[in-house]
Amino acid sequence: SELIKPYLGSKYRVTEVPKSLIFCMSKHSGPVNEIQWCPVWEQSHMLLSASMDKTVQVWDAVDTGCCLKTFSCHSCAVRAARWSSCGRRILSGGFDSTLHLTDVETGKQIFSSKTEFRISALKFHPTESNVFICGGFSPEVKAWDIRTSKVLRVYKAAVQQTLDILFLPEGREFLTSTDAVSRDSADRTIIAWDFQSAAKISNQIYHERYTCPSLTLHPKESVFVAQTNGNYMALFSAQRPYRINKKKRYEGHKVEGFAVGCEFSPDGTLLVTGSSDGKVFFYNYHTSKIIRTLSAHKEACVSAIFHPVLPSLLATCDWAGEIKIWQ
Repeated sequence: SELIKPYLGSKYRVTEVPKSLIFCMSKHSGPVNEIQWCPVWEQSHMLLSASMDKTVQVWDAVDTGCCLKTFSCHSCAVRAARWSSCGRRILSGGFDSTLHLTDVETGKQIFSSKTEFRISALKFHPTESNVFICGGFSPEVKAWDIRTSKVLRVYKAAVQQTLDILFLPEGREFLTSTDAVSRDSADRTIIAWDFQSAAKISNQIYHERYTCPSLTLHPKESVFVAQTNGNYMALFSAQRPYRINKKKRYEGHKVEGFAVGCEFSPDGTLLVTGSSDGKVFFYNYHTSKIIRTLSAHKEACVSAIFHPVLPSLLATCDWAGEIKIWQ
């Protein structure tokens, strides 16, 4: 993309809150569950979307707003999809309990596997590009190796469902958020794992009785944020013992049972989240105050993500199947 080229060699500038709508892209006939910019900066005009309509789509979300490819390898809703680090493949998992690794150019399946559970979360290992972690409607989370199409390790969580997975820097440890919230106990809501040994490091990280549908890591500081069904985002240390920061809470948006995603801007100054009322909220990371809200969608906005290279370019998606690009 000619728009991205001037930014490739330069330092990322300060993120501003986007003000205007550039593209409204709608090819999905069901809710969009997840969107992700291509991690290869030269190809970061491409945006990936996974939908309840059983498809994964790739968009030119910078230059034209057009759908480039549609992949229909799943027979049920696609709950999670991720770019590979090389930007040439897409890993997807869905409610049909299947995993597919698809070659973006040819549309061929490089790897396909059936699991014993419906998949709701997938993440590639940050340094081992052939390894990913998969979780869903199961008490277990599994690490897979694409080269062998086999499960490397099993992490036994004793929960009903994994909602999200977050690798900590370098990938030696990762976190899972789960649905394990009962009236008398809130342990196991967020679990920290040792990636190599599959041992639980801690399951006493978050003690309030809300599930956390999504987790996100700060790009520069050793902290992470958990979106909670208490209609606020909680801030934690990303180092043991992963203590919660009781002084900072990011509140004002609504979650209301939707898997609303949250993310930091690439410069780390802003925290952005969708909201079940269709708005997007921008928080000052340091003060936890709302800087601005954007009336982005009519239906629940479940994801809002900043472009990795272009300052202030934002993609949002909603429960009606629409994807919008803002600047």
